[in-house]
Amino acid sequence: MLKRMSYSSFPEDVLEHVFSFVQSDKDRNAISLVCKSWFEIERWCRRRIFVGNCYAVSPRMVIRRFPDVRSVELKGKPHFADFNLVPEGWGGHVYPWIYAMATGYPCLEEIRLKRMVVTDETLELIAKSFKNFKVLVLSSCEGFSTQGLAAIAANCRNLRELDLRESEVEDLSGNWLSHFPDTCTSLVALNIACLGSEVSFSALERLVGRSPNLRTLRLNRAVPLDKLANLLRRAPQLVELGTGAYSSDLRPEVLSNLAGAFSGCKELKGMSGFWDVVPAYLPAIYPVCSGLTSLNLSYASIQSPDLKLVSQCLNLQRLWVLDYIEDSGLEALAASCKDLQELRVFPSEPFGVEPNVSLTEQGLVCVSEGCPKLESVLYFCRRFSNDALVTIARNRPNMTRFRLCIIEPRTPDYLTHQPLDRGFGAIVEHCKDLRRLSLSGLLTDLVFEYIGTYAKKLEMLSVAFAGESDLGLHHVLSGCESLRKLEIRDCPFGDKALLANAAKLETMRSLWMSSCLVSLEACKLLGQKMPRLNVEVIDERGPLDSRPESFPVEKLYIYRSVAGPRFDMPGFVWNMDEDSALRLS
Repeated sequence: MLKRMSYSSFPEDVLEHVFSFVQSDKDRNAISLVCKSWFEIERWCRRRIFVGNCYAVSPRMVIRRFPDVRSVELKGKPHFADFNLVPEGWGGHVYPWIYAMATGYPCLEEIRLKRMVVTDETLELIAKSFKNFKVLVLSSCEGFSTQGLAAIAANCRNLRELDLRESEVEDLSGNWLSHFPDTCTSLVALNIACLGSEVSFSALERLVGRSPNLRTLRLNRAVPLDKLANLLRRAPQLVELGTGAYSSDLRPEVLSNLAGAFSGCKELKGMSGFWDVVPAYLPAIYPVCSGLTSLNLSYASIQSPDLKLVSQCLNLQRLWVLDYIEDSGLEALAASCKDLQELRVFPSEPFGVEPNVSLTEQGLVCVSEGCPKLESVLYFCRRFSNDALVTIARNRPNMTRFRLCIIEPRTPDYLTHQPLDRGFGAIVEHCKDLRRLSLSGLLTDLVFEYIGTYAKKLEMLSVAFAGESDLGLHHVLSGCESLRKLEIRDCPFGDKALLANAAKLETMRSLWMSSCLVSLEACKLLGQKMPRLNVEVIDERGPLDSRPESFPVEKLYIYRSVAGPRFDMPGFVWNMDEDSALRLS
């Protein structure tokens, strides 16, 4: 009889090598639970960590748990910060993390941050602390200026990636790019699209020219169109390009020069930018259209007749576009782009009373029929019907992300004037692998019953202006087994469902509720009942003890944490732990 081999019988270096092929955080965590020896090996060979909430754990705990990390990814503010629902000064400061990692992770090479407050002091600390630093990604971050970027440019001699996507940067000087030393040739990706003012074009041109491995270049709108050709000729190896302002006085030599430069970019797969686009210059990109797999026109006010370039991108997999594409453009897309996997259609005039474009549910129905690989949708429109939602669900059961945003809240089915429960019910019933869902339109508690019954793999749900009672929230919390993030605004959900499903909250990353019916008393009870949760009440109307306990709180943010209450709460945030609940009483 063969002797059973124990988990710990493999040499440590062999296990470490095997573990290096496991990239999923979930799988790495599972590995660490097998036995004590695997736990030790895994913790020492973990090179990359992801922290989905910077307050869920302390930097000291992370460093002690994983002592030899090379790459860190952190998220700060809740997702609803993107919609200005998180008050200014709420928190999300990254400095305590950088300060701890400066001594704990001296060999750190990569930092990726999202929705965090990053000061110039923080960037200067990064620049001087990590000698082999290579990657800095600041996504939707704020609090820093070009002075901090200059410190990164001057001191991070091995920098491969600098990405400022959607961040708010104070432009003190456009000369910060000149701080990259002449010896810097390692750059692979540069994204400065969010910058508002001019950059030194001569410094940009030199930097691009001496970066033979540059694959991604996203420019801001201050880079003029007539300068773009020079950059493209210096970097024909580009794979991703974000143009600057795509406008100029119509001159044949500019168009010819630009078309020639684009024709030399044989590796180009993705394009974005196109600010202030002049349609007459669009033919310049036709030589690369057949190779594009990603096209972001969400800043380009191109009218439907000029969007014929989309149908020339036969290999397109991802398209972001304004609603100027209209139903006719989406019909052409469905007929041409059979590999399309992701579609996002944004509103050009979201606050207009009357529709300014001819975009209805029919455009999305056509794409769902014509694009068999479509699995991710974000769609803004002014009306929808249950029948259209049912058709989309049946056409695309492979959908994993479905976000429908009907601009006017509580809009019913425009054909029957009924709630859209049946349509969204079809989405969750037919799309078995749905991971993310955003609801809109007139909805009753019935839609939440459908979600709780069928959406077993749903991880993130966004709800606004929906439901009738606590029963809706109860269906979601009790039925969605895989739910990790739930964000709710302006819904009649209150104490009963929240307290009845308190245990579920410990299995989730976070719950956000604003303008709902949760009372201060319920928040206190939840904080006392669930000590491993941080129950934060956010209320800018003044001290909590000045109102009755039955009074609904303004905003509620609940998240699990092994670090306890945070220490940087501003005056309008209260943590409902046992001590604070007693003080407020």
